[in-house]
Amino acid sequence: MTTSESVTSPRDRLLRTASHLFYTEGIQAVGVERLVKEASVTKATFYRHFPSKDDLVSAYLTDTAQGIRASVDAARAGKAPMEALHAVMAALGDSTLEDGFRGCQFLNAATEYPDRTHPVRAVIDGQRAWLFGVLRELAVDLDHPDPDHAARLLMLLHDGAFQSAELDGPARVRETLRRAVDQLFPAPR
Repeated sequence: MTTSESVTSPRDRLLRTASHLFYTEGIQAVGVERLVKEASVTKATFYRHFPSKDDLVSAYLTDTAQGIRASVDAARAGKAPMEALHAVMAALGDSTLEDGFRGCQFLNAATEYPDRTHPVRAVIDGQRAWLFGVLRELAVDLDHPDPDHAARLLMLLHDGAFQSAELDGPARVRETLRRAVDQLFPAPR
């Protein structure tokens, strides 16, 4: 066991390991056996912290959501509405620039959990509802005549950007996203 493993809790090691493996290889591709081995814990420890793999998946997505929410809150703090919207979209898109980018964790998880009544989907839906609320609030701040529609369009832009970044390259996608936001919220003349 490495020094860093000995100072982190088994739960934290499981979450860190799951976060890496679920994102890089896919949730369904990674079993409990592999998780406990790579996190250096026993199965009993795994099940003490997470009664099922789905509970670990929910914790992984919740942890991811908390990080995204903190980034978005920091990005928009103290900025004028349009500057805040650009900062939020840039903060959301920052992960597309990272080595090993594999898309949005929530979109990836939704693909692996198609049953909309599954408990994991509640975490996904909660994050998407939160993001919709942030984007709607920004649309209201920008005096958009239909903030619900604007927020839905921004969600589509976000989702498309995450999927397209892998295919078209993040720089092109980020510039296209910035221009699309400017077209949706044109500056007053």
